[in-house]
Amino acid sequence: MLSLSSIFAANDVHTSYSAKFLDDLQAFAYEKLPPIVITLILAWVLSRVLKAITNRVVRITERHGAGAARLAQVRTLASVIRATGIGFIAIVAAMEILPKLGFELGPLLASAGVAGVAIGLAAQTIVKDCLNGILILIEDQYNVGDKVRLAGLTGIVESLSLRKTTVRDGDGTLYVIPNSQITTVANLTRDYSVATINVSVDFSADPDKVLALLKEVAMGVRNDPAYSDLFISDPTLLGVDTIKGSQVIYPVQLKTKADKQWAPMRETQRRIRIALAENGMLPGDPLRVYGSNFQVVGARDSEAASKPADPTAAKANEINPFTGEGL
Repeated sequence: MLSLSSIFAANDVHTSYSAKFLDDLQAFAYEKLPPIVITLILAWVLSRVLKAITNRVVRITERHGAGAARLAQVRTLASVIRATGIGFIAIVAAMEILPKLGFELGPLLASAGVAGVAIGLAAQTIVKDCLNGILILIEDQYNVGDKVRLAGLTGIVESLSLRKTTVRDGDGTLYVIPNSQITTVANLTRDYSVATINVSVDFSADPDKVLALLKEVAMGVRNDPAYSDLFISDPTLLGVDTIKGSQVIYPVQLKTKADKQWAPMRETQRRIRIALAENGMLPGDPLRVYGSNFQVVGARDSEAASKPADPTAAKANEINPFTGEGL
């Protein structure tokens, strides 16, 4: 059986521990708890203010009638700023609270530094993707819906995030491009586009008549209600560009809205083909040479020229009459 002295000694120890615990709790409540609560309240208020500011920026953009691509860009930037800001606030608050709870920051920071180096080495590509994504968004290099040329690929931007850009090309293939691989951006839907049609006409044709005819055809497309809204300015004729053999190249330039040059260019080429045929103007041949009085003094193959041509056979070195390039 325990003696009364042992029981009283145990009670004294228990009482002393209880008293010490109560003293420590009281000291914590009076000295350390208020700064912790104030730090948490400040962190919460700052995070709410940051969220309110970013949400307000998005609402202002919506009210000003920004396009879907611009709105998506603003939303992405707002989410990045919000997430980064909240993370920074949380780190600062933790560094203020942990010492008051009895944790030593020195060993924790050393451990975090080692872990950070290891994670950084393993995820440096992801970090580079995100940093490049931030620059793409801030500099407004391209938006969703733009036609771009990235990393050797051409297509329409379908989505854009901090880490990657997705592009769909003309045959429907969807490409996912990490932002770190995007070093050069060619945006084909900014400001305007220029289409150049190199019209090949035979050397025997009067240049002034050819230029007048091409001007008439190009202006006809320009004034056509089906295409007039696509043009930014009147078509430009650059005169005689090159002469090779009996081929004379007359460049015609069409300046249109961004990425809207294809329909006017095709229609202009169609009308030029018809107009040249109606006026008896033949396409030029870079391998045929004229002498005096426009007599042919050289041909690709005199023997072949004396034989009737097979209309179904492909001609060697055949030249596109409208581009001046080989087929």
